[in-house]
Amino acid sequence: MNFPKLAKELLEKRLTPPGEGKLRMVLDTDTYNEVDDQFALVQAMMAPERLEVEAIYAAPFHNGRSEGPADGMEKSYEEILRLLKLLGKNHEGFVFKGSKSYLPAKDKPVESEAARHLVKLAMTENDHPLYVVAIGAITNVASAILMEPEIIKNIVVVWLGGSDASRDSASEFNLRQDVPAAQIIFDSGVPFVRIPCNNVSSHLITTKPELAFYIKGKSALGDYLYDIVDGYGDAYAWSKVIWDISATSWLINPEWVLCKKKASPVLTDDMRWEIDESRHSILEAHSIHRDPVFADVFKRIINCKG
Repeated sequence: MNFPKLAKELLEKRLTPPGEGKLRMVLDTDTYNEVDDQFALVQAMMAPERLEVEAIYAAPFHNGRSEGPADGMEKSYEEILRLLKLLGKNHEGFVFKGSKSYLPAKDKPVESEAARHLVKLAMTENDHPLYVVAIGAITNVASAILMEPEIIKNIVVVWLGGSDASRDSASEFNLRQDVPAAQIIFDSGVPFVRIPCNNVSSHLITTKPELAFYIKGKSALGDYLYDIVDGYGDAYAWSKVIWDISATSWLINPEWVLCKKKASPVLTDDMRWEIDESRHSILEAHSIHRDPVFADVFKRIINCKG
């Protein structure tokens, strides 16, 4: 697959952390997979001074909470609608169903409402890039790039996925769900901000007592978010990582999620990293300031009147 090559100056500009002002974004989320996507969606929707959320896409997932990728996507779609209702937001023309399967190969997109909408939105003339924030398997985004490679000139992908590149294995839930889709993101040259899970977003730990203090009883939304964490399982009786707020927080304030520029690593079919310094640059997060991130999330939840 041939992808358009961005001029070095344009790529550098796209990889510069955003300064002041409002940013265009879409959110691609496997919302029912866990309990962290919900917090990221709320944070983004409750940050109108910074983020103009133009669409939300339901992503596929398959684990113990779904019967397969299609079922995971459908359950995520329904969870998005529940959250928007609590937020007092209309979902019509705003939420789109994504892929019902993973990519069969690196040159074969999976058509979906979400992928088609992303292409249309990204190809609409605009002076500002569209930030594509993906916090699940990146099937929908990779499919859109395959369907219309020209969109890489107009978007910046921000993805929570994979282990940090110092590890022998790249494997992590979002990445291993759809390895061909992840390979497209690493290989296409699309401006790309990657937030690894272990050792980076894994620092975003909260506890049920902390959630009870800050959000429980503050609103119907706060109670809902507390209850889904409380009901997630005994394994998280003491603490829980809220991984996905790392991606939305980078957009709100890049100083909370610190990144370094590096060559895009090669993701092998068996989920290993190979380093080739001649490849195009990406931004990769290396550390997160946990406290201001949670302070921002809790503030926005408390301020939601629904």
